[in-house]
Amino acid sequence: MRPEPAAIPAAPYPFALDLAATALVIIDMQRDFLLPGGFGAMLGNDVTMLARVIEPLAAVLAAARAAGMMVIHTREGHRPDLSDCPASKLARGHLDTPIGAEGPNGRVLVRGEPGHGIVEELAPIAGEVVLDKPGKGAFYATDLELLLHNAQISSLVVTGVTTEVCVHTTVREANDRGFECLVLSDCVGSYFPEFQEVGLRMIAAQGGIFGWVASSQDLLAHLPTPAAVD
Repeated sequence: MRPEPAAIPAAPYPFALDLAATALVIIDMQRDFLLPGGFGAMLGNDVTMLARVIEPLAAVLAAARAAGMMVIHTREGHRPDLSDCPASKLARGHLDTPIGAEGPNGRVLVRGEPGHGIVEELAPIAGEVVLDKPGKGAFYATDLELLLHNAQISSLVVTGVTTEVCVHTTVREANDRGFECLVLSDCVGSYFPEFQEVGLRMIAAQGGIFGWVASSQDLLAHLPTPAAVD
């Protein structure tokens, strides 16, 4: 018999966690955004604001694996010839090192380059989905919706960076497609503290207009520990 969903303490009200119907989505935890010398740093951002997400997210990832949850990693980036990168995105900011240019971690936001890869602490393992996306949302120009429907997934635990851009865009896309999203407040990050705060408040506002917000500890309390599975 299928177990009853667990009630995860969350805003604006408890989130019903059905493990068999839930996937962990880890958005864009890439060197280009999190490490010195990457695209985020070249934009003038303090990358330590995002790096603090790694430790709590690594704990959630380990627990999700132990629980047998579907795990999906996304990477924002483009084909080497940039044929999938709109001119408006290439021109944004009139940067000295734009998308596709050579940077300290290889060509910026180009698939296959060192900077495009996921940080070592969260590296995918065999059997986990790695989804390359050309835009900010994980559903745009990808087969994510098909993968989720084929796996009978109806709920997403959403993590990654940045809160107000790729996380928010993905949650909004998911909401419009009928997926329920739980965003873990300490497993998403922004270069801007004010965006982090407001971005999370926007998700849970008006009765959960886009989804739910909880801490990773509230989720972990309802997942088996890796040690218990071993």
